[in-house]
Parts: sequence; structure tokens; C-alpha cells
Amino acid sequence: MVIELALSISMAIAAGLVGSFAVMRRMALAADALSHVALPGIGIALALGVSPIFGAAAMLFFGGLLVWAIESKARIGAEAVVGVLFSVALAIGSLTTSGEELIEALFGRRGTATGAEVAFGLLLSLTIIVLTMTMRNRLIVMLISPDVARTAGINVRRLDLLFFETFALAIALGLHFLGVLLMGALIIIPAATAKRLANNLTSMLALAVSLAVAATVLGISLAGFIHRETGPVIVCVAAAFFVLSFLRQ
Repeated sequence: MVIELALSISMAIAAGLVGSFAVMRRMALAADALSHVALPGIGIALALGVSPIFGAAAMLFFGGLLVWAIESKARIGAEAVVGVLFSVALAIGSLTTSGEELIEALFGRRGTATGAEVAFGLLLSLTIIVLTMTMRNRLIVMLISPDVARTAGINVRRLDLLFFETFALAIALGLHFLGVLLMGALIIIPAATAKRLANNLTSMLALAVSLAVAATVLGISLAGFIHRETGPVIVCVAAAFFVLSFLRQ
């Protein structure tokens, strides 16, 4: 339980950090749409008899790369590309996956993660956290102006690719506790709440991480108490924090 708690907290920290930049880049809806890209990977993993998280992570990594590659050539926004990719992935996923294991992969489940899932989740969380904090200053400059970022010597295309990949892989982290569909909510809702309450980026990052961790820990505890699946409860707790933020004018 201690190891799974560490996994859930690391997942929430990664979600809070990535979500903050996703909200500022107006990619809130992309998190939900991109999560569907994991479906074909989950189906392949189940067919091969391996953990769905590996298939989901591989497909999401490929999805992030595909969005990055198509966006510049298609000359349309990232959300439009994600929307097209989401529709295709949903169609392919519905043809290749079925059964109770698919429902668990989509919406999360109670139970013990395997050693391989825990190790992979912790490693992936740490990688996302380190990458996001390393890219932080460059992402801020790029948010202000891509032209200013280029003038400052920042490789905007490469930075975009790194962010898309961390964003996509963060969704895979929620497979055990929330499912890939609800992980998008944990990425976006705490960050949106933090944006309402924070006065600057540093406080927004801290608040987003704190709210994501609080929602995850409280959600897991409450789900066990009321005997419900963890994913929906975690999202409901995060949503409650968002509603409460409106008490502050």
C-alpha cells in the first residue's frame, strides 16, 4: 500500500505540472481527446497478454509524435490534429478491444498493481517531472512569444515535441488508478483550479500539484470507504475543489 501510495502521489505531481502548462497553452480538451489514442495500444497489449499500461504508453508516445509531426505540415491547431487522431484511434480501438479488462483500463480499478507496473509508473512519473521542470523556463518564454523564444536560441520545434510527449505519457500514468479516459481530468481540473487561485506561474504550479495530490489521496481513501472505483471518485474530489474555488472572488 505504501508503494502504491507513492505511485499515486508521483502520478498526481506529474499531472499537476503538465496540466499547468497544458491549461496555459489552451490544450484542456486535448487531454481528453488524446487519451483515446491509448485504446489500440491497450487492445494490442491485452491480446499479447502483457500489462495494458505498456501498450497504452507506447501508443500515446506514438500519438504525441504524430500530433507534433502533422501539426506543422497541416497548418492547423494541435487540438484539431488531436481531434482527428482521437476519432481514428477510437474507431480502431473499438474494433480491437473488448471485455472487462478494457473497462478497467479505461476507467481504472481497485486492486494491487504488479511490480512491473509500479516500477514503470514510478520511472515514468519521475521522467515527466524532471522533463517538465527542466523545460519550465523555455516553455514560459515560448508561451509569451515563439518568436522571442527563437531569438533567445530556443529550438521551438524540439521543445514542442518534448512537451507533447510528456503530455501524452502523463495520460498513461493514470491507467491503474483512473483509467486513461479519466486521467485527462486529473491533468486539467487541478491546473484550472490553480489558475483561478494563483497570482503567478510559480504559485500556480505549486497549487496544481497540491490539488492533484490531495484529490488523488482523498479520492483513493474515499473510494475504499464507499466501495467504489477510484477513478470517478478522484475526479469528483478534484471537481469539488474547482467548485469551491469560486468561493474566492
